[in-house]
Amino acid sequence: MPKFQGTDAYIATDDLRIAVDAAVALERPLLIKGEPGTGKTVLAYEIAAAFDAPLITWHIKSTTKAHQGLYEYDAVTRLRDSQLGDPRVADVANYIKKGKLWEAFAAPVRPVLLIDEIDKADIEFPNDLLQELDRMEFYVHETDQTVRAEVRPIVVITSNNEKELPDAFLRRCFFHYIRFPDPDTMAQIVEAHYPGLQNRLVGEALKVFYEIRETPGLKKKPSTSELLDWLKLLLVEEIDIETLRERNPNKLIPPLHGALLKTEQDVHLFERLAFLTRRDGTRPGQ
Repeated sequence: MPKFQGTDAYIATDDLRIAVDAAVALERPLLIKGEPGTGKTVLAYEIAAAFDAPLITWHIKSTTKAHQGLYEYDAVTRLRDSQLGDPRVADVANYIKKGKLWEAFAAPVRPVLLIDEIDKADIEFPNDLLQELDRMEFYVHETDQTVRAEVRPIVVITSNNEKELPDAFLRRCFFHYIRFPDPDTMAQIVEAHYPGLQNRLVGEALKVFYEIRETPGLKKKPSTSELLDWLKLLLVEEIDIETLRERNPNKLIPPLHGALLKTEQDVHLFERLAFLTRRDGTRPGQ
């Protein structure tokens, strides 16, 4: 299988490329962690695009159970159909709904299976999938059959660290933490999304963006996707570089800040900083 190099729209760092290739070579799930907005979920889409593989996505919720990824047996509908004399009741397979793992195991070509935000589910959820992900097979009691992967899928699992994952589960994964992009990498990401954008405007916007992220007390740091949204708005509204550079204490909050600051606490934080700056006659931190 070819090496993962990222795509035109997804800038992959060297350590991320190595992690993807290692997980593929070891045939182990790739467990991806990182703060929101670092491209954890998108990575699975880009791996599928890079390898020209079908993508199967399983987005986990707090109510998701592990067995739903295998299959679900609809006994209620079968009982109702039997009372109505429906001939389909003779075959229990008619009432088996295949889950995402079954779909991945049955794929004729090697797919990419994304198990997104696994830490949202119950703490036992990862343990309940240990055997299936390890052996790449499971047993269907209702039909007395074993579903076995024809080709082992590339499994990408994302986590936002909402819960600690069990050690037994971690041992079976290849782990990678996506660090937030540094300014140089972020500039490459911006170029991939907005080719040929004014370098001076991007440079000043990145400076403001990282200043915001480094502000002490910030509740939610803006992410890459929010930076891209903000840049798009700057272009649409024709905000010039001089406006971004302005250090008037009355305008400490950057223009169109609603794309970057997503909580009232953070907006109030910048309003308080502006007040302190006006009162003291200096910028915060000076």
